[in-house]
Formats: sequence, C-alpha cells, structure tokens
Amino acid sequence: MEIRQVLENKQAYLPLLLLGDEQEDLIASYLDRGTLSALYDGGSLRTVSVVTDEGHGIFELKNLATEPDSRRRGYGRAMVQYVIETCRGRGTRLLVGTGDSPLTVPFYKSCGFQESHRVKNFFTDHYDHPIFEAGRQLVDMVYLAMDL
Repeated sequence: MEIRQVLENKQAYLPLLLLGDEQEDLIASYLDRGTLSALYDGGSLRTVSVVTDEGHGIFELKNLATEPDSRRRGYGRAMVQYVIETCRGRGTRLLVGTGDSPLTVPFYKSCGFQESHRVKNFFTDHYDHPIFEAGRQLVDMVYLAMDL
C-alpha cells in the first residue's frame, strides 16, 4: 500500500472524487486549495482524500472516496490515519463533514472522531439534486471533529 500526494492534474481523479461528493462544482470549490492524496495498492488506485487548511490550526477532510470494489478492505481507514498523521503537528483540530448516514457517521466515530455540530439543510440547500445514502435522503451536514 502506498499513499502519494497529487500535485498536478487533480481533475484526473474527479470520477473517484464524485463518489465522495456528488456535485462537481462543490468539489471544484475545494480541490485546488486542498491537498489531494491517492492510495494505491497492487498498482491500482483504491482511495482518494482531499484535506483543506481552514486556518487557525483547523484542517478539514473534505472528501474521502474508495473505489466500490475496494470498499471494506481497510483502505478508507488507512487514508484517514494518513490524514491524521499528516495534520498532526501542523494543526490542532481535524474536522470532517458528512451526511447523517448509518454508513459514514459510525465509520468516522470508529476512527476517533466525535460529533461536533450540524449544518441544517446543507444537502438540500447546496446540491442541485437529492442525495441518498443507505436508503436515506441526506439533509443536514454532520460535522465530526478530533483534537490533534
């Protein structure tokens, strides 16, 4: 397993990034200012992440996406651990925003995040189509945080 920071041609990763955030213009709003990392295993791209520096020692994991046929094999967790380690020592807090889903919230909690706050109606106000995960329409953005 190898994780590489992507410095050029970030748009080439858009198909995978769209699995983590379904709206291209929202990805564009953070991709150029964010740090894109790509996890490869066996020569194949498995997982990507985008982390932004929000200032005042706060980093935010804006996108985490794993190829569908590579899920539940530890790649997402390995990427989260990589993000934590690269942010530690450079900041004091790491945030992640996600939908109120029975798939993602427990995953982030198992990685050491705790629920911080919510942004009401985020998904209905910022996306041009309804977003569903695990059969549930996402409405509020759930922010989880960890102290670094």
